Amino acid sequence: MTGNKTDKKKKIIKTIKIDVDKCNGCRACEVICSAFHATPKYSSNNPARSRIRVILDPLRDVYVPVYAGEYTVAECAGRDKYTIGGKEYDECAFCRASCPSRDIFKEPDSGLPLKCDMCESDPPLEEPMCVQWCLAGLEKLMDTVARMSEKG
Repeated sequence: MTGNKTDKKKKIIKTIKIDVDKCNGCRACEVICSAFHATPKYSSNNPARSRIRVILDPLRDVYVPVYAGEYTVAECAGRDKYTIGGKEYDECAFCRASCPSRDIFKEPDSGLPLKCDMCESDPPLEEPMCVQWCLAGLEKLMDTVARMSEKG
């Protein structure tokens, strides 16, 4: 077959798999996210500008990271309740959308909605910064380095 060749670029869709059993509530993900998205990059740190939030219940040792999804102009009709560790949470606590009924994923100064962009940058990152800086993942890395140094 002859004709014009078109270069098709594959779009890689990233997602974050969150293991709530490993989250210790340190909020390092919030800190690095806000620093990465500062202008200029890494010039400031304000977790209120983070695109990921950790829902905290330290008395029950429950920590759930939630990252920002799409903006929605209307509130949802779902108001289900979830019970985790004996405490009841409403559905909004774990929702990723930025909507009119809550300020969780809105830029604090302008009120504009925030959405996780998986740390799009040039050159592209393999993983979003929150994943790279997660202390649960860093512990695994530190254990590996410790084992290697014992052998060396």
